[in-house]
Amino acid sequence: MLSKQRKKAQPMAKQGQLSLFYKIFSNRYFILAVWIFLAVFYTYKYIGYGSINNYLIFKYTYFNAAMGHNLYAAYPQFYSDTNHYGPIFCLIIAPFALLAGNLGLYFWQICNVAFLFCAIQLLPLSTLKKNIICIICAQELIISLKEFQTNGAIAALLIFTWVLVENKKDFWASLFIMLGLFVKLYGVVGVVFFLLSKQKKQFIAGLFFWGAVLFVLPMLFFSPAFVAHSYIDWYHSLMEKNAQNISMSTQYQDISVTGMVRRIVGHQINILPILLTAVVLFAVSSLKKQMAADLRSRLLMLASCLLFVVLFSTSSEHPTYIIAFVGVGIWFMSAPQPVNKWQIALFAFTLYFGSLFRTDIFPAYIKNNLIMPYALKALPCLMVWLTIVTEMLAKKPAAVQPEAAPLNDMITPTPTTI
Repeated sequence: MLSKQRKKAQPMAKQGQLSLFYKIFSNRYFILAVWIFLAVFYTYKYIGYGSINNYLIFKYTYFNAAMGHNLYAAYPQFYSDTNHYGPIFCLIIAPFALLAGNLGLYFWQICNVAFLFCAIQLLPLSTLKKNIICIICAQELIISLKEFQTNGAIAALLIFTWVLVENKKDFWASLFIMLGLFVKLYGVVGVVFFLLSKQKKQFIAGLFFWGAVLFVLPMLFFSPAFVAHSYIDWYHSLMEKNAQNISMSTQYQDISVTGMVRRIVGHQINILPILLTAVVLFAVSSLKKQMAADLRSRLLMLASCLLFVVLFSTSSEHPTYIIAFVGVGIWFMSAPQPVNKWQIALFAFTLYFGSLFRTDIFPAYIKNNLIMPYALKALPCLMVWLTIVTEMLAKKPAAVQPEAAPLNDMITPTPTTI
């Protein structure tokens, strides 16, 4: 009798454990708390190391603007390297720069984390799937937090754009595109969601309206002549940064497909055919999914966008890959069930060789002698992107699915998810 009772108790215990696991990881507030903890912990840790150079660059853009100093000149007395963000960024960073002590550092990190988390939670997926996407991105989030970078927020801008287009709020979607463009250029790739728009006139009108607003807005706080000249200085700054990136003076720059190819084949190789091929594949696959009826196809377009902007930019660095891994997570978690063996194998390969190689569970020799010197971090994400493009080109449109989750999904759960 006792042995039978024990046998019955074991499956029940396993079911209880699975139920507890499901409850924990289906709780969006638990995942948000973990992300905020990571933001606070790594901010505290790297303040102790004195490794806050990127935040100092951000902070002093506001003070330099307030004093009318060149936003893109070197100020070695305050920080190393130079600023490469648009003039509108002076206003974004201002509330954090004006906080006393290190408060600005902590709030900056927390806000970046919360912004990306909120964007992911608006995706038309189940809460568990959205939380798993957050877990998939955790290692890349840590890398970004260590560098006090804005890349998580850039990913959020692209997701918000897609969500707003899905919900037929195209005028406001244009705001996030132009904000991404005026801050770091990356956001301009969100223009591809014009293909999914059902209100194309509003979309185009929004681009012109918000472009004008964001161009002029800094002039309300700083000298118009200073701001206008800052846009010229920004252009020169970006050209200098691009030249520095393609020189590959360190293994931490140009972690992209072109950077990987030039490191393997030789620095003098012409990368233009690679870029043109990538742009054609991106454009053709997106055009094929224009006005896609099924949600999976539209999510693939978002995932493709998030990966493309990292894989084919000379500005891509290790912290930039938080953007790409959000795309990896969306691709994998939106896959039709059951997930096939190829998708599982590719996902595991991408997570291990593309993200976890920076941890102690990865062989140090391979990391130091292969992945880092040859920018092979880009390879797994490239394989995922090519898989996405192949599916977008080959897949026949599925039956019409329900509309995407409304913007209040974080408050009221909706059944229109996958």
